[in-house]
Amino acid sequence: MSNLPQGHGIVNRSVPDVCATCHIHATCQQSGGKSVCICNYGFVGNGRTHCQDKDECQIGASKICGNHTLCHNTHGSFYCVCLDGYRASNNNKTFIPNDGTNCTDIDECEESGLCGHNARCVNTEGSYMCYCNDGYKLENGERSFHQDGNIVSCKEIGCGSPPEMKHGYIVGNYSLLPGSAVHYECQEGFYSSEGKFSYCTANETWEPATLSCKGVDCGVPPSVSNAHPTSVSGTTYRSEVTYDCARGYLMAGSSHTAVCNAKGQWDGPDLVCKEIDCGKPLLIPHTKMTWDNSTTLWSRVYYQCQEGYYFNGDRNFSECTIDQSWENITYVCKEEELFSNFSIFNETCVRWQRKTGRLGMQETYTFHILGQRLDEKMFSEDVIFNISTSEDNPKVCLDLNSGSNYVVNITTISSTNITVSVTVAIQTKDPPFPEVEFVAVKGSAPLLRLRKAEDQNGPISLYQVIVLPLDLQSTFICDSFAATTFFSNTTDIKGYVAAEFRAKDVADNMSIALGDRHYYGKFYNAPLKLGEEYCVFLRIISEWNKVRTQSCAVWAQIKNLSPTLQYMTAVGLGSVAAVCLILFLSFSVARSYLHSTVHPPPAAVACEAVHLSTTVDVAQAGIASSFLETETVSLL
Repeated sequence: MSNLPQGHGIVNRSVPDVCATCHIHATCQQSGGKSVCICNYGFVGNGRTHCQDKDECQIGASKICGNHTLCHNTHGSFYCVCLDGYRASNNNKTFIPNDGTNCTDIDECEESGLCGHNARCVNTEGSYMCYCNDGYKLENGERSFHQDGNIVSCKEIGCGSPPEMKHGYIVGNYSLLPGSAVHYECQEGFYSSEGKFSYCTANETWEPATLSCKGVDCGVPPSVSNAHPTSVSGTTYRSEVTYDCARGYLMAGSSHTAVCNAKGQWDGPDLVCKEIDCGKPLLIPHTKMTWDNSTTLWSRVYYQCQEGYYFNGDRNFSECTIDQSWENITYVCKEEELFSNFSIFNETCVRWQRKTGRLGMQETYTFHILGQRLDEKMFSEDVIFNISTSEDNPKVCLDLNSGSNYVVNITTISSTNITVSVTVAIQTKDPPFPEVEFVAVKGSAPLLRLRKAEDQNGPISLYQVIVLPLDLQSTFICDSFAATTFFSNTTDIKGYVAAEFRAKDVADNMSIALGDRHYYGKFYNAPLKLGEEYCVFLRIISEWNKVRTQSCAVWAQIKNLSPTLQYMTAVGLGSVAAVCLILFLSFSVARSYLHSTVHPPPAAVACEAVHLSTTVDVAQAGIASSFLETETVSLL
């Protein structure tokens, strides 16, 4: 039995379980040998009765999340986001700063076309700004802008494109800003004595220019001594006047055409008309000449046989002709035969038979050789030499030049001093073959270069350029087309001489442009027909004593002749210009009424622009297509 007082019993009380009393957002931990309830991270309280959420963002986003951030509290935690214009360095939308993530600026200008046309983008910290390009401004007058879904456009500052000027063009650079000026000049072949500037006004409109371009006029063509004009195309820019010498005069100089230049002056002609001079008359053996020393056209020299000789020929006089040479006459003075059977063989060799009484005896002969050329007045030869022989039939071959007339006097050196004279005409040999650079082209006419040949086979008289269809090349004969011109109607041969040059007028490596529409000699250099194929020959001609020799070489082959791009453009724009001319006339009344206003009628402006463009294109195309036929012309 227990000795406890009555009424007191033993009470069995157990120790309470602290961990069981922890709040749902708390954790039971041991501290100093005791169990303690502690609120979880992100909560605050006594751990048993309450653990409430802790607002980490209250200390400020920049302190907990970093710069350029927003802090968002959550139940028991928080997260960070970057402000607009920035992105997280971990490329996520949200982050917790304890992983080292920070917010960096976004370069919005990396997006192409963000600011629209005629504007540029400038990045700023966390944003961007748009600015109009130089020469442009905002319609609302602001300096910068954001697109922000609204369409904002930059308008060009200034007066816009300057006005077109008829027969004029703009010189140098110009500005569109108010107060700036545009400098005009007239096109080649036009002039103006009025103002040449147009100014951009404060109202951003162009002040009309007072420039008025007028075509130059060269006036009366120049006079040329002893010459007269044969054709006059006009007196405006690029007009031509062609001259020909008066009768009794020959043409000298490189050009017989005067051209009106852009300054309103005549260029050329480099023409000198020299009076025909036949030089000294022909030498005829054993004659006396009756002559007044006149060598001009139709001058006349009379011949008479010396004593002891008699006349044998057609007539006794020779005249100076239009060809600047004395007529060849068959006037021979014969005497009693001194050498028998005197003859010429192999063209330059002489032989004779000695008299019977002198056979077998040594005889010395003096040869006196006088030479002349009808087509070369400065040429002359005077050679004297002796030979000795005892042959009964002597033979002597002489060193004589081709294309020349010779008088050979053979005199016996003895007491009798007997002389025999003979006239020897050495024919011109075939000239050398032309040295040409063969050209084969497609689509366009070539520029050919003419090389001057050496007179190694006698004097060269002429150079000719011959054009014929390509399919006739294999049948071409050098002596054909002797005088066939492009406009000849006396032959059905489909080929012609396009140009002829006298040998003395040919410079080495001179250029020849096929189809340039000029006359060379009496031959017309006709334009070539589009789509045709041609071959071109160069012919060298030597003429003397009514004998003609020639040599030819193939110079060029032209296939698939086609118009140039400039030519086709010119034709198309020419049609447009015609239409615009009609529109221009229709608006002529309105144009006069609105002359003082800022903007001319749209149709008139359009036509003026097309007219100027057409003028320029046609001028350019004219050079490239001038050697192509634009009309239907049949080759002869």
